[in-house]
Formats: sequence, C-alpha cells, structure tokens
Amino acid sequence: MLKFVKGNLENIDDVQIYPLISLLIFFFFFVGLFYWVITAKKEHITEVSNIPLEDDTNNQNDQIL
Repeated sequence: MLKFVKGNLENIDDVQIYPLISLLIFFFFFVGLFYWVITAKKEHITEVSNIPLEDDTNNQNDQIL
C-alpha cells in the first residue's frame, strides 16, 4: 500500500514542503494550547470542569416554559 502512495507523491513537484508545513501547524497549535493552559485562570478551569457535575433540572425546566 505504501508503494502506491509513495509512487503518487513522487510525481508532485515540491512535495517535500508538505510534511514541513504540517509539522509547523501542529507544533504551533500545541505550543498555543500549552500557553493557554498555563495562563488560564484557575477559576475558569474549575468552573468548566464542574459543568458535567451540575444538576440539569433548572435548564430542563427553563426549556419547557
């Protein structure tokens, strides 16, 4: 299977740039995500982490009315 992909990719001009571009995209994405996690306020993280544990009865009653 790999030889079919490799054979098609060899015919594309300047194909060696695509792995580099994808590496840079993922690298900057995860660096940005890491920066956001480090600088996020603890109150926000606590509030978001408690969302699944909250009681949904208030939200369900509001939707019915």
